[in-house]
Amino acid sequence: MLAASWIAGDEAGFWLGMKPETLLSLRTRSPGVKGGDVNDLRTALIAHEAAGRSTLLLCANQGQADRLGDLIFEIGDPAPATMPSVGMLSGGFIWEDAGLVCITDHEFYERYRRPVKTRFRGSGVVKDRGTLHPGEFVVHVEYGIALYRGLRRIEVESAQRECLLLEYAGDDKVYVPVENIGQVERYSSDKEARPQLSKLGSAAWTRVTKRARKAIKAIAAELIELYAARQARPGHAFSEDGPLHRSLAESFLFEETPDQLRAIEEVRRDMESDRPMDRLVCGDVGYGKTEVAMRAAFKAVAEGRQVAILCPTTLLALQHGRTFGERFRDFPVRIATMSRFLNPKQQREAVRMTREGEIDVLVGTHRLLSRDVRFRNLGLLVVDEEHRFGVRHKERIKELRREIDVLTLSATPIPRTLYMALMGSRDMSLINTPPRDRLPIQTELCAFDEGVLSEAILRELHRGGQVFFVHNRIETIQGMAAIVAELAPGARICVAHGQMKEGELERVMTGFVQHEFDVLVTTAIIESGLDMPRVNTIIIDRADRFGLAQLYQLRGRVGRSNQRAFAYLMTPPGEKLTPDARRRLAALEEFQALGSGYHIAMRDLEIRGAGNLLGDEQHGHMEAIGFDLYCRLLEEAAAELKGGVAGDPVDVKVDLRLAAYLPDDYIGDPEQKMELYQRLARVRDELAFRYLTEELHDRYGPLPEPVASLVAIYRIRLLAARNGVEEVRAGRKNLSFFFAGGREPRPTIIRGLMGTGPKGLMFKAVDQLIMQVPVSREDLPEAAHALLDLLERLRLQDDAERGTVADLGGA
Repeated sequence: MLAASWIAGDEAGFWLGMKPETLLSLRTRSPGVKGGDVNDLRTALIAHEAAGRSTLLLCANQGQADRLGDLIFEIGDPAPATMPSVGMLSGGFIWEDAGLVCITDHEFYERYRRPVKTRFRGSGVVKDRGTLHPGEFVVHVEYGIALYRGLRRIEVESAQRECLLLEYAGDDKVYVPVENIGQVERYSSDKEARPQLSKLGSAAWTRVTKRARKAIKAIAAELIELYAARQARPGHAFSEDGPLHRSLAESFLFEETPDQLRAIEEVRRDMESDRPMDRLVCGDVGYGKTEVAMRAAFKAVAEGRQVAILCPTTLLALQHGRTFGERFRDFPVRIATMSRFLNPKQQREAVRMTREGEIDVLVGTHRLLSRDVRFRNLGLLVVDEEHRFGVRHKERIKELRREIDVLTLSATPIPRTLYMALMGSRDMSLINTPPRDRLPIQTELCAFDEGVLSEAILRELHRGGQVFFVHNRIETIQGMAAIVAELAPGARICVAHGQMKEGELERVMTGFVQHEFDVLVTTAIIESGLDMPRVNTIIIDRADRFGLAQLYQLRGRVGRSNQRAFAYLMTPPGEKLTPDARRRLAALEEFQALGSGYHIAMRDLEIRGAGNLLGDEQHGHMEAIGFDLYCRLLEEAAAELKGGVAGDPVDVKVDLRLAAYLPDDYIGDPEQKMELYQRLARVRDELAFRYLTEELHDRYGPLPEPVASLVAIYRIRLLAARNGVEEVRAGRKNLSFFFAGGREPRPTIIRGLMGTGPKGLMFKAVDQLIMQVPVSREDLPEAAHALLDLLERLRLQDDAERGTVADLGGA
C-alpha cells in the first residue's frame, strides 16, 4: 500500500512511496478551498471540471460524504459532476502535470483529519478503591470492626484454603475464607480517629447494626419516594435519532471509547423516554464528557428545543462556546456565549435572541440562571461541574430540573451529588475508559523548595512544553511570579487571575494558548479552563488549602496528550498539616491511575461525609458501622423496598473440602490476588465468569486445580443464592444442599428433580429441607453445578406455568 502525504505551501510536494528512503516527489500546489463555505466549494469544483481536470472530493466516511453532497445539491443548478466519495488523505492538492485535483473535507472545514478507526484498546485499568491492604480497618457484616492482617493459607479437613485474617479486640482472630470476601468491607468514615475494635462474642455489634438497619430503612424509603416522584412527572419524549444525528456522530474526530458510547446510549434512551432526564455523567478530565453533552444538545436542537450549557467559569464557557461552535459548524445550529466578556449591550441582545428563539444553544456562566434570561422553548440543561455553583444557583437549577431534561457533567462530583446517584435517586453513567495513548499523571507531594521548583519548570521547558504555577492569593501573586522568573531564567512568564479586566485576561490566556508564554502563574481560575495539551507540568503552591475535588480538577489541567505529565503538590516546609489536609493529599498521591475521578469523589465522600442529605442521626450510624457497609445496607434496603433484591438473596456457604485459592506461584502480588478475589465475589452472571476465566488464562497461564476449584465454588454460590440454597456441603460420599427457610422448592419442582435428577437423589426434612445426592470426591464441583442448574431450570419453568395459570384464572 502506498503511503501518501502533501506538504503544505503554495508550491510544495505531494509525496508517494513504499518507504521513507524511496519517496517520490511530485510538483503540486494547494487547492486553496477552505472556510467551510459550500458555495465556494461548488464554484471551485465547476471551475476545475471546466478546465478539464479530473477532480476528487474525499470525505472521512459515508455519512460525511452524503451530508456534503446534500449541501452541494441544495444550492441548485448548475451542479458539479464531482460528488463526494470516501477516502483518507492527509491533504488535498492540484497536480497540474497530471490534470488531477484532490480536495479533502477536513481541509475544507479546516479541522484535524479524523484518524482511521481500529479496534479500541484502553490505556490502563483503574485500581479498585476497595482493595484491602494489611493494617487497614475493615468491617465484617456479622462480627464487626477489625484490623485486616493480610491473607493466610490454612488447612481445613486436609484441604488448603486461603483466608483473610481479621484481628478483633483482645487479640481474637477470625479467618474468613476468600469465597466469603463479600462479607468484609473497608471501614472508612469522615473522621481521622481510630475506631474501636469489636469484641467477639459480645452482643454490642448486633445492637449497633440493628439500630443502623432501622434508620437506614427510613432514609431508603425517603429516597425511593423522591425518585418515584421524579419518575411520575411528565416530560418531553424526543424522537429517535435520524440521518442528521448519524452524520454528527460520524463527524466526530476521535474514536469513541466503550464507556463513552455506553453513556451516549444511556442519555439517548433517557431523552426518548416520557419522563424528565436527570443523569450524572462522571468521567475524568479529557475522557469525552463534552461529546456526550454535544450529542444530547444536538438531539434537543434537532427537535426545535433550546439548550442551555451552564459553566462555573468564564474561561470554561468560552471553551465550550468554541467547542460547540466548531462541532456544529456543518449543521444549522445557532450558538451564542454569554459571560462577563460581553458588554451590557451585547448581553441584552443575547437575552433578546434567546427569548425569541433565535439562539439554539446558549453557553454561559451562572448569568444564565438570572430571572431576565428566558427561553422560548428550553428542552435541555447541561450543567458542567455542579459542585462549583452556590446554594442559590442550585435552587434555580432544581426548579428547572422539575420540567426539563438535565444532564450533569463532572470529573469529581460533590459527595451529596455522588451519594444521591449511588443510592438511585439520580441516574449515573461512568466513563472510566481512558482515551488511546493517555498516560497517568506523575504526582509528587513535597515541601516548597526552590531547587525542586526550578528543576520542574526547566525540565518541562526543555521538552518544548508549558507550565501552570497555581498560587491562589491575588495579593501576592506578582511577587510569586517574580520568584518564578528568578528560578527559571529566560522563561516567558505571564500572570492571570479573576480580578483582571476582561480584555486583559482574555489577551493573557490567548497568548498562553498560542505559546507566547512558557509559564502561567495563576489562581485557581484554570481549575475548569481551556484545553491546553502543550501544558504538561503543574505546580500547586499551598496545596493543603485546596479541597480534594479542586486539587483533582487542577491536576487534570495537565496530561491531556500522549506526553508524560507531572503534578507537584507543594506545602510550607515544617508546617504541621491538619488531618483532613493530610488525607486529601494522600488521596491524590494514591489515586494517580487514569480514570480515578470517581474514586477521588468516593474518598471525598468519606472525608467530608454525605452532606446534609443524611442528617446527624444517620451520620452517627455511618460512623458506627463505616461508610462502605452503610452504603451496602442502604442499597439493600432500597432494593427490598422496591420489591427487588440487592446482591445475593441468600448468603451461601460452600464447603466442598477442596483446595480453592490463588497460589503464590500463579499470582505472586498480594494486591493483585486481593483485587481478583473481590472481582470474583462481585460476578453476577455466567458470561462474566467466562470473561474473567479467560482473562486469568491470558494474564497468568492455564488455571491450576486450586484456581479452577475457586472459580467453580463462586459459580456454585451464585446459582445456590438464586435458588434459595444457603449451604452446599460435601460429605465423605455425598453432597448436601440445605435450603433457607421460606425458600424451599415447591412440590412440583421436587417431583421434577426426582424424575430427571441424578440417580440416588433424595430429600430429607426434619427442621430443614435437605437435598442429598451420592457423588465421588473428584466430581464434586461438576455435580453441584449440574444439580443447581437443573433446579433453576425447573423453578423457572414452574414459575412460568404458574404465571400462565394465574393469567387464565384472571381471564
